[in-house]
Amino acid sequence: MKKFFKDFKAFISRGSVIDLAVGVIIGGAFTAIVTALTNKILMPIINWILMLIVGGSGMESIYTFLKKAYVLDEFGNATETIDLANSIYIDWGAFIIAIIDFLLIAIVLFCIIKAVMASQDAAKKAKEARPTKEEKKELAESGVNMKNRKEVLTKTAELREKKKLAEEQAKKEAEEANKKPTSEELLADILAELKKSK
Repeated sequence: MKKFFKDFKAFISRGSVIDLAVGVIIGGAFTAIVTALTNKILMPIINWILMLIVGGSGMESIYTFLKKAYVLDEFGNATETIDLANSIYIDWGAFIIAIIDFLLIAIVLFCIIKAVMASQDAAKKAKEARPTKEEKKELAESGVNMKNRKEVLTKTAELREKKKLAEEQAKKEAEEANKKPTSEELLADILAELKKSK
């Protein structure tokens, strides 16, 4: 029993579980907002457009009846009014509304994730642009005003560019120094030495 509670505590205190719980709660609230947007704002507009085009009461009247049941009058005779509760039908309107809900949720989540990723990238770039301790020391020695943030960032970028160019140059020189002569070059050198010795 002790091991069970220990494992449960380890499971529940993991960051991913807490993140998932927060995501589910926010997702539930977010779904309610999107459903309200669909049902209260978008659907009345779509229904109005459908009424202008095809008549009827809009999305609510898009049914395919498999079996119709009519409302009975007080004498038990069928009227022209369809009894939806006792009819068998395919409700295309509800299906279309569910698709619109899904698309809205997907679009808004995509925009939110894109915004979060952009802010994380911006924060990461800002963190990388800040000078390290060694760079701060070099900048201070070269007379940069360390209280002027803009100047510090500019000079840090310049310092890094200079270091990068110096490293590339040193690498290039090392490659040239370590470059082994080809067999043609060796033969040419041997031939030149033989000619000199004659």
